[in-house]
Amino acid sequence: MSLHPKGFDLSLGRITRLLERLGNPQDRMPPVIHIAGTNGKGSCAAYCRALLEADGKAVHVHISPHLVRWHERYRIGRSGAPGQYVEDDVFAEAVRRVAEANGGEQITVFEILTAVMFILFSEHPADAAIVEVGLGGRFDATNVIEKPAVSVIMPIGLDHQAYLGDRIELIAMEKAGIMKPGVPVIIGFQDNEVAREVLIDTAERLGCPHAVYGQDFLAYEEHGRMAFQSDAGLMDLPLPRLSGRHQIANAAAALAAVSAAGFDISHETAERAMETVQWPARMQRLTEGPLPALLPEGSELWLDGGHNPHAAAMIAEALAGMQDRTERPLFLIAGMINTKDATGYFRAFEGMVRHVFTVPVEDSDASVDPRELAENAVAAGLTAQPMTNVEEALRLLGEGWNRLEPPPRVLIGGSLYLAGEVLRDNGTPPV
Repeated sequence: MSLHPKGFDLSLGRITRLLERLGNPQDRMPPVIHIAGTNGKGSCAAYCRALLEADGKAVHVHISPHLVRWHERYRIGRSGAPGQYVEDDVFAEAVRRVAEANGGEQITVFEILTAVMFILFSEHPADAAIVEVGLGGRFDATNVIEKPAVSVIMPIGLDHQAYLGDRIELIAMEKAGIMKPGVPVIIGFQDNEVAREVLIDTAERLGCPHAVYGQDFLAYEEHGRMAFQSDAGLMDLPLPRLSGRHQIANAAAALAAVSAAGFDISHETAERAMETVQWPARMQRLTEGPLPALLPEGSELWLDGGHNPHAAAMIAEALAGMQDRTERPLFLIAGMINTKDATGYFRAFEGMVRHVFTVPVEDSDASVDPRELAENAVAAGLTAQPMTNVEEALRLLGEGWNRLEPPPRVLIGGSLYLAGEVLRDNGTPPV
């Protein structure tokens, strides 16, 4: 981090040059499921992993960013067993090789880490590799894979406008940049018709066989179960283990993607995957550790790293579904960085949240001051007050709680960096 800029410099020239010096490991990967999108791409990766591992496959997984430890970016597949995060010595050696090949030339941290991913995944045997795009698609460092098994585009919304453009069609074009001629494409749920049409038009222009959510495949809740419908027929499955109605569409995209990549997933395997899937900091309930213990007995503490208005709308919908079951006062503890639409994020919770506590994102130089963030929340129609940190906010809630009221439901959100800090401080990092 001290040697290389941590911002984004979107182009493929540097990563291509570096990979050539390393012998082009990206050309020796297992079949790749390449996933782009504004929201849901991490969840889709988690479902793809769960489906393939439930079928006994060895699966590499690349995600970005990590929450607590750099190792989370690289899960190394094992045959007949769940994959594990890369070991220290293996990771360190791969970083050393990449740094040596780069020779001190200008390059970003993400490009270094992407080259590390290609080394690790090409040199460890596996049945598949799931590769999540870092930012955008067309010029993302992962987009040097010439022929993935399938390209997946998850829901598209406004985010990273400084890099990708300030109109939805421009962002959709950037995401569509991962499509390759003739390679199957899965287009996940899109609530924006313009984005959907851009993706379909690009797939048709490139001659990509494509399946579109709501047209070629679909999933919905019925009688407390998930129904998944595609050209192959109907699957009656358990509801996904991950919370929120939006996870049904994410699971459907993964089911379609794994099939398009050439893997035949049985009904029994799909059932097992829905019940075992894991994805930290995405509507994750924290039940153990020092932070939940600060709240009154019977409270609920939830964590979600969603950080843009589209993600906030999905989180708000998930929380509204919980309120159908239990009427609890809802509180929000939020920290954000200054590249995000804070007011747009808060607006999704108008009329739902009793009060907002704003906190700094301590691990980011781009953290919004809690006082300014509280003003954003007020501008969105909420009441808010700045706090020193998450622990202080939870302690204030716990010590001042009126025991005549139902125990509260608390969401910590607004930033993946903040989510990582919470998991670290609570002693519950991803495993």
